[in-house]
Amino acid sequence: MENSIGLDVSNDNFIPFPKIPRLKRGCVITEKIDGTNAQVVVGEDGSVRAGSRNRWITPEDDNFGFARWVAEHADGLRELGPGQHFGEWWGLGIQRGYGLHERRFSLFNAGRWGGERPACCGVVPVLYAGDFSTDAVDETMRNLKATGSYAVPGFFSPEGIIVYMTAARHTYKVLAENDDVAKGEAA
Repeated sequence: MENSIGLDVSNDNFIPFPKIPRLKRGCVITEKIDGTNAQVVVGEDGSVRAGSRNRWITPEDDNFGFARWVAEHADGLRELGPGQHFGEWWGLGIQRGYGLHERRFSLFNAGRWGGERPACCGVVPVLYAGDFSTDAVDETMRNLKATGSYAVPGFFSPEGIIVYMTAARHTYKVLAENDDVAKGEAA
C-alpha cells in the first residue's frame, strides 16, 4: 500500500523512529592515545586473532608488530573472554611514540577493564566521569594540556581526549591541537 506521496507504508516495511538519548546524562572522558587502532578477537573456542581498524592482520602481514605481539600473548589475551576487544597499539616507533622504549596495548573500554585485566594489557586513562557538559569537556582538555599525558606522565604533548556518551553509546574526539582543522589539512 502506498500513501499520498508514493511511499510504501505496509506493516512489513514499517521503520520506527529511533529513541533519542538524553544529552545531559553520563559521559566518560579518557585520554586519546596517539598510536594505531587495534583489536583482539577471542573466539568461543579460545582462538585469538588480531586486527587493525579495518583489516585482519597476521605476523606475516602486520601493523607495527601488533599481530606478532598478539600471537606471543595469546594465553593472557584469552582472559579477556570471547568477543571483540578494541584498543590502541602505541609506543616506540608509532605516531608520537611517547618517549617509550616499548610498545603497549591499551583497551578502550575503561568501564569494563579499569579493574582486573590481563597483565599484558593496559587501559586508556579515565580523566572524567560524570554528567556531560561542554564545561566538563573544556576543563578536562585544559587539565590535560597543563599536566601532560596521564598514560605516560612527563610526556607533554598529549593527542587529546575521547568523550564517550553513555546513554547514546557513542564516542567523540577532541584534539589538543588543530581540533578545528580537517584531518588532511593539519600541518
